[in-house]
Amino acid sequence: MHPKTLITGFPRIGQNRELKKGLEKYWNGKITENELQQIAKELRKKHWLFQKDAGIDLISSNDFSLYDHMLDTIVMLNAIPERFIHIKDMTEKYFAMARGTQDAPAMEMTKWFNTNYHFIVPELHDGMKFRLDASKIVSEYREAKDLGIKTKINIVGPLTFLGLSKTKSRSNPNDFFEDVFEIYKQLVAMLAALDDCIYLQIDEPIFAKDPTPRQLSLLRRAYEELGAVSDNIRIIVTTYFEHSCEATEILAQTPIWGLGLDFVYGPKNLSNLGVLNGKTLVAGIVDGRNVWINDFEASLQLLDDITEKIDPGQIVISTSCSLLHTPYSVAGEPESSIKKWMAFSREKILEVVVLGEAFHSKQTLRTVSSLIEENTNRLKERTTSDLFNNKDVAERVSNIRKTVREGTFGERSVLQKRAFDLPSFPTTTIGSFPQTAELRTLRRNFKRGEVSAAEYETTIQNYIDESVSFQEEIGLDVLVHGEPERNDMVEYFGEMLEGFHFTTNGWVQSYGSRCVKPPIIYGDVSRPEPMTVKWITYAQSKTKKIMKGMLTGPVTILNWSFVRTDIPRSEVSRQIAVALSDEVNDLQEAGIKIIQVDEAAFKEGYPLRKANIPEYERWAVESFKLAVSVARMETQIHTHMCYSEFNDIIQTIERMDADVITIETARSGNELLNIFHEMGYENEIGPGVYDIHSPRVPSVEEFERQITTRLEVIPRSKIWINPDCGLKTRKWEEVKPALKNMVCATQNIRNN
Repeated sequence: MHPKTLITGFPRIGQNRELKKGLEKYWNGKITENELQQIAKELRKKHWLFQKDAGIDLISSNDFSLYDHMLDTIVMLNAIPERFIHIKDMTEKYFAMARGTQDAPAMEMTKWFNTNYHFIVPELHDGMKFRLDASKIVSEYREAKDLGIKTKINIVGPLTFLGLSKTKSRSNPNDFFEDVFEIYKQLVAMLAALDDCIYLQIDEPIFAKDPTPRQLSLLRRAYEELGAVSDNIRIIVTTYFEHSCEATEILAQTPIWGLGLDFVYGPKNLSNLGVLNGKTLVAGIVDGRNVWINDFEASLQLLDDITEKIDPGQIVISTSCSLLHTPYSVAGEPESSIKKWMAFSREKILEVVVLGEAFHSKQTLRTVSSLIEENTNRLKERTTSDLFNNKDVAERVSNIRKTVREGTFGERSVLQKRAFDLPSFPTTTIGSFPQTAELRTLRRNFKRGEVSAAEYETTIQNYIDESVSFQEEIGLDVLVHGEPERNDMVEYFGEMLEGFHFTTNGWVQSYGSRCVKPPIIYGDVSRPEPMTVKWITYAQSKTKKIMKGMLTGPVTILNWSFVRTDIPRSEVSRQIAVALSDEVNDLQEAGIKIIQVDEAAFKEGYPLRKANIPEYERWAVESFKLAVSVARMETQIHTHMCYSEFNDIIQTIERMDADVITIETARSGNELLNIFHEMGYENEIGPGVYDIHSPRVPSVEEFERQITTRLEVIPRSKIWINPDCGLKTRKWEEVKPALKNMVCATQNIRNN
């Protein structure tokens, strides 16, 4: 029977973040590896059975991971970096690659295309002994089969694996194609022997970017050969996040069974479906990246448009991408004004089933018809609701005239250096200090009304006092208050802005055990009152050193939120920028001399296709500059960016014109900095020298090497010394010695 429905992938962390909690207990030695594996097994069982009971035809296995699916692929290929080869225990080695050890830095992480999910970047080198390890894939397939579920196996494709890899030994990761592809051929042959018919989803989202001629040539060869390995294998090559028209034309000529295309974020995929030559189309029409209910009528109309080009019998209804990027279920959320318009992963699965029934049934079932009618009525109600539109906000935003700050960087720098009198390469941190269990409990109990305002404020003040005292003790030059009052760098601000909704359990995996709970921007955005001034000015009162004000930038708030779809994202970003400009002004009026406006997610919002980048850059830069436009020349504006390749956006960063930019470089050395040197970047830079994603504590000597390396490409007059990112996820027993060593190393180099 030809399948009607398919789920590209399902979230791993569990309804109540069971995987996160299990991982952290395992890392802390509180449970055994067997107990961790049992938690994982129970999660897989629960997720598979829900999809089976819902009526999904093709349910995924191997979409589950203890840390990251790219790391799993590294293990599958035995593409283990040399510094981890000596570790005998496979589980220990797996987590060492992700988190590092005292002797071996962790592998680099970066963002999965333009999402907020981080993946482990493969490191390829000459002499690497690739070898197939399909034990996880086979084990999970058999595990599901024991439950009566014959799964579709998910793997990352060879071209995407290579396209996202880094190498120092060859000019291009694709130079490793022959070695890597041999392992993929072995894998497909092995999987063909598992059963009489295997559905194999091979993800190749690299082709949603602008593919090179070489990539397209290798794509043709790869799937001509993989598709011919065995008649038992039905290969579905899946792309997502944009259109992949160039790849579609090639794949249609290979002996694969089907193609998975994203019609939510890649509407251009509709343009060349006529080339499919009878192949199955997995139509991604339920949004896998946002939380709003599907418009059934619009989706069915889209399917009708698709059937003008291919036969309806060729079509399988699916999500646009893996549901990894959405929370688990709306069912556990309390009633709210917008709940009826939201759909999380479980609800999206049900939407796929409804659309499958409505599209494929010759006579639509009565229950499906009623669901479609209810959906239509909800969407009509939303368009007329006062919740979404605020005339005062729209009027103020449209009337803004001052959108850039005064003075050039050179003019501002003279005033700032005179006012601050900082030493050469001043030391600072990015903002947050460890979020202890006591702090999290305090905030939770305060929200519940179980802790008085007086007790809450006293405890927060005590944390700030201790943080300031520690920073002064070790000799940091520019201090932070540590952000004890903040749950998350976006959620904290969203809770005080109009137009935001917050879930109770809307967790999404960011990497490993790190989960975030993105805000939902549903309406026009405004700032009713100051958000940070109280705590920043309190911290400043405790020291004569400069205390940084800490804000999250408009583009990052936008990119790390689930955003309304009824107006352009650029318009939402501008609304946030106007609200933040009020906060910048209040901070400087209160005597705060340095204000950091973090744009950690600036790069990840970039369109995947080059043709769409200029428009994004235009409004994203405008939003940042608008947010800081009220800053006086003597107010120093910092920004921070995470996990970015800067070669292609250096001119955009220059246009942002922050006085100081801090970036993550601890895992990548000078690779990311060279472009700043080559382009003659004028403003100041804080290259990260402390990898905060690993529990290891670098020595003074290691910090000295890191700093000396940075000074090879950045002038002494322009460099700041700081960690890679905020320290909220680390423990004090790691942070204190690490920062002490960082400051000591800086002082040693200053004195030489």
